Amino acid sequence: MVIEPRMRGFICLTSHPAGCEQNVINQIEYVKSKGQIDGPKKVLVIGASTGFGLASRITSAFGSNASTIGVFFEKAPQEKKTASPGWYNSAAFQDQAKKAGLYAKSINGDAFSEEVKNKTIDLIKADLGKIDLVIYSLASPVRTHPVTGVTHRSVLKPIGNTFTNKTVDFHTGIVSDITITPSNEEDIENTVAVMGGEDWEMWIDALLKADVLAENAMTVAYSYIGPGLTEAVYRKGTIGRAKDHLEATAFQISDKLKGIHGKAYVSVNKALVTQASSAIPVIPLYISLLYKTMKEKGIHEGCIEQIQRLFSERLYTSQNIPTDENGRIRIDDWEMREDVQQEVAALWLDATTETLPELGDLQGYKSDFLNLFGFGISGVDYAEDVNEVVEIEGLQ
Repeated sequence: MVIEPRMRGFICLTSHPAGCEQNVINQIEYVKSKGQIDGPKKVLVIGASTGFGLASRITSAFGSNASTIGVFFEKAPQEKKTASPGWYNSAAFQDQAKKAGLYAKSINGDAFSEEVKNKTIDLIKADLGKIDLVIYSLASPVRTHPVTGVTHRSVLKPIGNTFTNKTVDFHTGIVSDITITPSNEEDIENTVAVMGGEDWEMWIDALLKADVLAENAMTVAYSYIGPGLTEAVYRKGTIGRAKDHLEATAFQISDKLKGIHGKAYVSVNKALVTQASSAIPVIPLYISLLYKTMKEKGIHEGCIEQIQRLFSERLYTSQNIPTDENGRIRIDDWEMREDVQQEVAALWLDATTETLPELGDLQGYKSDFLNLFGFGISGVDYAEDVNEVVEIEGLQ
């Protein structure tokens, strides 16, 4: 079938298998172009099908020749109905890994569940023995707790005060004010339950108990801080409270890993276009202005550039891993540079519907958003018929 992007609000209802495949190939070629990393050899990526998780799997496999197991929760295709983009990304990754002679298997299911944890451990025992890196990169808005059975839903709200600021509809380019009412305690608790560190710690507990973590094993989860412009709705809001919990959990996990001389880290990454960030008010406008500024300075990065730099310049160097005063790896260092933030703050004041096309990079934002779903990728003929029913080889 001929597949076109079909939008509903902040999501795209369709995805393109050939576009997703080319996008994965482009990321692989970038990693290979940067040379080999003396990095991990047996890697588990939890949340492996899109964004930073996919980039982590690609960097491990094609930067370090690592064997990888990917865990994700994606919608399979049906005849005349496309899969979720993560399904096509994973199919493309598996295909490229096979061609390169790399071990790669995947599990599609709810990573919060005991069933998927146990299935993953069984696969590690059977095929890899022990793993030396665990990447935790889940971005689900909902979590059913495996012990209590309670389903928690995260919310995006400020804490304490009503928040009003500018935002942009990236489809239309219209800049307007948005007001968000503050959260209550239940909102905060639910968001921490979904996006905090509890499930990350549960994964590590299960892996430790099963004795499938190698000596000196490392685990990394991803976080975001951002500037003062977004902190009321992000870092000082409900999501920020969850990120605080995630970052505190890293210290608890590190204590548990002392017996194998392992360590847990949180990497604070750059603001990027993702399905999740597109739904956060204020963020699309901020990213549009940030992209323009960073591209002009020659320091713009996408997911794969960020993660390749994280692996090659932070996680796997001969020196100690550099962290900030809170023990976090700061790969958002270029975004948070003083000159970058000063320029973005100045642009923010002048950003309107009329001025944004000149002040910001809304076109770059739209392009990156479409790329997430396999659309707008150079070299793909979108007028051609493609087979939407794609299988993932190595799916367990």
